[in-house]
Amino acid sequence: MPNPWTGIGNPYTKQEVNDRLKNTLGQNKAIIAAGAGTGISAKFIERGGADLIIVYNSGRFRMAGHGSTAGLMAYGDANAVAMEIGEFEVLPVVKEIPVICGVHATDPRRRMWHHLLKVKDMGFSGINNFPTHCIVDGKFRSILEETGMEFDKEVEMVRLATKMDLFSIVYISNAEEALKMVDAGADVIVIHLGTTIGGSVGVVDASITMDESIDRLNEIQQIVLDQEPSIICLAHGGPVNTPDDVRYVMGRSKIQGFVGASSLERMGVEESLTNLTKDFKSILLD
Repeated sequence: MPNPWTGIGNPYTKQEVNDRLKNTLGQNKAIIAAGAGTGISAKFIERGGADLIIVYNSGRFRMAGHGSTAGLMAYGDANAVAMEIGEFEVLPVVKEIPVICGVHATDPRRRMWHHLLKVKDMGFSGINNFPTHCIVDGKFRSILEETGMEFDKEVEMVRLATKMDLFSIVYISNAEEALKMVDAGADVIVIHLGTTIGGSVGVVDASITMDESIDRLNEIQQIVLDQEPSIICLAHGGPVNTPDDVRYVMGRSKIQGFVGASSLERMGVEESLTNLTKDFKSILLD
């Protein structure tokens, strides 16, 4: 069935989103996807030329002045928050670029096929697996896996999304997870390098250095490309934070772009508001 909304912005079909991204690459430009937790962020991220906007629950915490990792905690219904931000803030103001919905696939209260129907009906053009258990490790990760809240639920969510013609851009932290997502039909693999450093609520030290990040990006991407040569691979997080960081990484790998959340939305606000307020406060009385 043809997309009845073709030509007027969201929603886009899976193929239409892929065509847009391939067009960006064809112009020798990096793909830039950005997390947006508020309508005003989304409006001006679009104006800046981003290729995708991703809405997930951590955006609400981030733009409330808290660390993005709060999105992994039991501080609210992640799926409901993402849908609410999309319906009332982001989708009404984004004019043209695809908007992607973060989905907490391991939520045991959701019939995932039913939730994805709601995501599609809302007007999102695709999904992202966030909150994601791929960035959880150690004993807690083992407990999640053993008690039915495993990463494979995220893979199955992507498989469902593929059947429903929803584009998917997915976080992974290792090659095994990446290959599972490729097999499920994921369109874009985002290699997660850890919590973003810097800013007022970012981590001080990344758990991985820039050179180690490049090695990991190259290793995982090559394994992914061996399985699916046409897949797009992006970087996110850890020490890769600024535009110069992304240029450095892309100059030493085959990574095709970047997903920024804190590094685009939160840090942009922190820096601009601080400097603007200082400028106002520099005004002296006559």
